[in-house]
Amino acid sequence: MIIGVPKEIKDKEFRVSATPGTVASLVRAGHQVLVQKGAGEGSGFDDEEYVHSGGLLLGAAEEVWRQAEMIIKVKEPLPDEFPFLREGLILFTYLHLAAAKEVTDALIRNRVTAIAYETVELPNGALPLLVPMSEVAGKMSVQIAAHYLEKMNGGRGKLLGGVPGVPPSDVVIIGGGIVGTNAAIVALGMGASVVILDINTDRLRYLSEILHGNLITLVSNRHNLAEAVRRADVVIGAVLIPGAKAPKLVTREMVASMKPGSVIVDVAVDQGGCVETTHPTSHSEPTYFVDGVLHYCVPNMPGAVPRTSTYALTNQTLPYMLELAGKGFEVAVRASPPLAKGVNVYQGQITHKAVAAAFDLPYVPLEKLL
Repeated sequence: MIIGVPKEIKDKEFRVSATPGTVASLVRAGHQVLVQKGAGEGSGFDDEEYVHSGGLLLGAAEEVWRQAEMIIKVKEPLPDEFPFLREGLILFTYLHLAAAKEVTDALIRNRVTAIAYETVELPNGALPLLVPMSEVAGKMSVQIAAHYLEKMNGGRGKLLGGVPGVPPSDVVIIGGGIVGTNAAIVALGMGASVVILDINTDRLRYLSEILHGNLITLVSNRHNLAEAVRRADVVIGAVLIPGAKAPKLVTREMVASMKPGSVIVDVAVDQGGCVETTHPTSHSEPTYFVDGVLHYCVPNMPGAVPRTSTYALTNQTLPYMLELAGKGFEVAVRASPPLAKGVNVYQGQITHKAVAAAFDLPYVPLEKLL
């Protein structure tokens, strides 16, 4: 198969979908890999490394998209890339379509075979291609919150962990999944007082057993959430419903109850956000204020640490790339139920129930189209 690796064009998105090692593995398996010049620069990979690994360098993104049978990316196609979409093209990337109507429409209109990293799902419910970036985003969320709590950055002027004789900051984490757990690990390690809310009491019990420090776990309901948010110096939104738009759990009223200079980091923003006052920002302009509360809502947070993120992502995506390229789309998804769950759009139809529900559009099970 001919596989294309274009350069990412989202604002300050420095990750790349294939390392030189990824390219070498694909080439050894008998595939041709087209790499756009400069695609890996942001992650510290120069063009010569890709050539040495067997990749073929092309200067223009258009050439990569036009010649490839499968495009592997990190982020969803942007409007400038819509003209490159075409029928039969396999697109393998993070899509988050439930919060991206324009992208969904473009994929349907151009009859792209669109496979989303974030909805590839194992039988036990694990999301193997989402986990590495959730780990990165969870850890980053606390670093970011600590930075913006500083007075010169718009915050309350509090040190996350406090010092002897002075209490630490109160960090509230909404959601006890991969993002929330990694956020808690860092926040507790920095000495913060941490509250985790989740609807799953078994998960809360597990987190109470494995995490150590100043930790409180609470069942997530409106009363507990409102009280925790009111007291918080930092709120981290870590809610995930696979493939679906995130529920708005933190209301505008709750945000208004927070102290001026408090910080919200809504990691769920790539799925629409779990805070009513959330809207996507960018690495160039990452924050804004609502009712005196600083909001950080960058959808591609891991793009700020591309060296770590690219390695973490491609470690997980490579086996699925090899499966798709080696067997072809139809055989691969028939043989791999996890990969089949990753298919969001096929033959002009939405094949993921949560995406269809987000836009009140028809849902067609993938097996009916194969």
